[in-house]
Amino acid sequence: MKLSTTTTAIAVLGRAVALPRPHSPDFSWADTKYLIAFGDSYTYVQGTHGHQNYSFIGDASNLAFSPHDLLSNRIVQNQTSTAEGGPNYLEYLTTCGLTPGLTDPQTCPIQLWDFAFAGADISTTYTPLHHPFTVSLVNQTEQFLTYADPVLTPLIDKDKTLVVIWIGINDIGDSAHYAVDFPTFYANLTTTLFASLDPVAEAGYKTYLIMLLPPLNRSPPNLVRAAGGPLPNATMINWYNNALTTRALAFQSKHPGSNALVFDTTTFLNYVLDHAAEYGIQNTTGYCPGYDQPDIGTDPGKYGCEALEKYFWFNTGHLTSHTHEILAGEVGRFLVGQSSSWGRGGGGGGGGGWWWGW
Repeated sequence: MKLSTTTTAIAVLGRAVALPRPHSPDFSWADTKYLIAFGDSYTYVQGTHGHQNYSFIGDASNLAFSPHDLLSNRIVQNQTSTAEGGPNYLEYLTTCGLTPGLTDPQTCPIQLWDFAFAGADISTTYTPLHHPFTVSLVNQTEQFLTYADPVLTPLIDKDKTLVVIWIGINDIGDSAHYAVDFPTFYANLTTTLFASLDPVAEAGYKTYLIMLLPPLNRSPPNLVRAAGGPLPNATMINWYNNALTTRALAFQSKHPGSNALVFDTTTFLNYVLDHAAEYGIQNTTGYCPGYDQPDIGTDPGKYGCEALEKYFWFNTGHLTSHTHEILAGEVGRFLVGQSSSWGRGGGGGGGGGWWWGW
């Protein structure tokens, strides 16, 4: 397939920070059937047994759940079931939970088991909870290992499972005014992040997708922030991303046979912002003030807005569902490119289109 100049450039961006090859031959996106996720509002999906507007299952006061609770849980898809006003990147990537209403993860081509919690940071060692009920990343992985892994282990093939982590968005924002040496601070943060994943690897999960930060320096509030410029700024985001990538490499080395795939979210989404028209986006600097109104999808003009899919940003700090769909497509192509059997094709909604290998 002949690639356009633009497409080729994106392919390079998407694999720019992939860790040294060869990866374990066990990973194939085409063969992936299960996805387990940890993170914050960018990653969370609403569950029928979750905290409303925050989680798929449980909260800080209700970490425990029974096998029946987990297996009877359903992904909710409606206007308020994600932080995007519609499906997020994992729902697009797996095609799990895209249909309005309720979806049993066990019925999906790629089962989505999502333990992310909206508003989460990595650990209260570094930043305070957003709410008393917030589940930090370190507690998400503990919750998963204690209550979900024993239930899922007989039902899934861990060799066909991808673990996705997208965290740090709240951490870098909540700590932006700290009087610290930020490279050292981010090194400590990401060390704690991967320490929480060590027991996940020891439980037999081999392949990890690590998402770098979105371009938060270009969020609507940061674009108009006068005093001192954007916070976090591009330098801080780069420091965090470097710390995350360095520790991903160390994690992969620590766990022989594991794959730590780092996706350069920052570079790709900056590309989308700079070439918005290619993606059908008209507004990259603001958001619709009526984004959370019940009739926004049918009558955006009532609020002085274009259709939400014309916006990059959903609100002050989140991406629209359309931007998540764009991101999912690129993540899917990245995963195909990182597969040992990349020529066999993609394994989900984001796996189509042009592919590349090493």
